[in-house]
Amino acid sequence: MLITFSCPAYADITMFGDVAIRLLKMMGHSGKVPSALLADDVPAALERLQAAVEAAGEEPAPGESTRTEDEEPAVSLRHRAAPLIELLRAAAKAERNVMWDSN
Repeated sequence: MLITFSCPAYADITMFGDVAIRLLKMMGHSGKVPSALLADDVPAALERLQAAVEAAGEEPAPGESTRTEDEEPAVSLRHRAAPLIELLRAAAKAERNVMWDSN
């Protein structure tokens, strides 16, 4: 499953469902898809997500193993969360709602 985040103040972002749901829960949301954040709730969700991602450090995203000799390196949760953090920053600055839905 893929989940697309959208906001009028930023380009749409699509990510794998397991990662997106984990990030939603880090934001303090239930993880329900589809759903949305009202503009007034975006700054608090952004703060919670940034704190949780910082606390997680460079751990790989869910479902990814550590690198073996023939595999590509695992992508950290911090790198996977970066586009969503930027979307939330833009939404907070423009005071816009953020919505998400599965594709």
